[in-house]
Amino acid sequence: MTALPGTRRLLTTWATLMALTVLSIVSARLDQSSWQALPLWSAGLVIAATGFKAQRLLMVYLNLRAATPAWRGTFVGLVVLTLALIAGGYLTARLAG
Repeated sequence: MTALPGTRRLLTTWATLMALTVLSIVSARLDQSSWQALPLWSAGLVIAATGFKAQRLLMVYLNLRAATPAWRGTFVGLVVLTLALIAGGYLTARLAG
C-alpha cells in the first residue's frame, strides 16, 4: 500500500468538493429577493459544507491521513476554530442587526 492517495480517491474527492460548492452556492442564492442576511439554516449549511470540504482537502490533498495524530489534530483544530469564528461573527451580526 502506498502512502499517496490514488487517482480514484483524488477524483472522487474532487467531485465531492465540486458538488458541495454547488450546494453552497444554491443555498446562498435561494432567498435572494432582498439584501438581508442568509437564513440560519442556509448559513449553517454553508458552514457545514465548508468544514467538510476543508477536512477532505486536509486528509486527501495534503495527505494528512498519513501524518501523525498531532499534525492531524492541529490542522483539524485550526479549521474548527476558523469555522467557529466565522459562525460566531455571523451570529453576532445577525443578533445585533
